[in-house]
Amino acid sequence: MTQFETAQAFFDACETGKGWEVCQAWCTEGATFACQADALAETKTLADYCEWMKGLLTPIPDGRYKLTSFALDEARGTAVATAEFHGTHTGPGGPMEPTGKAAVSDYAYVMQFDGNKIVHMTKIWNAVQGLRGLGWA
Repeated sequence: MTQFETAQAFFDACETGKGWEVCQAWCTEGATFACQADALAETKTLADYCEWMKGLLTPIPDGRYKLTSFALDEARGTAVATAEFHGTHTGPGGPMEPTGKAAVSDYAYVMQFDGNKIVHMTKIWNAVQGLRGLGWA
């Protein structure tokens, strides 16, 4: 499997809530995670992030992504995906009772490789905008 195929498979599995049990197949043990958004400030491992995404689909059961770009920089061993997350808070969970509000939130994944496995991922996301749309901020 190439880095490009690995990144695509990981992205889809993570964004559809498969959790770390599935996503770990494309990552190194101990893969790290970073995001400069308050909602994910304490999340430091890719395993924890994959579980966070899985959990997000409970209060937002219609959560889905629309991929807008996907690229591989082979010289730097990095894949970048940009997408929109779409969803409505209709399920149990989240910071309050279901709001019925929908949000569309832009974000990017920057995945760094060691060989053909993801060793680190940075998520670029304006959490305040996304959470405000759901009525959470």
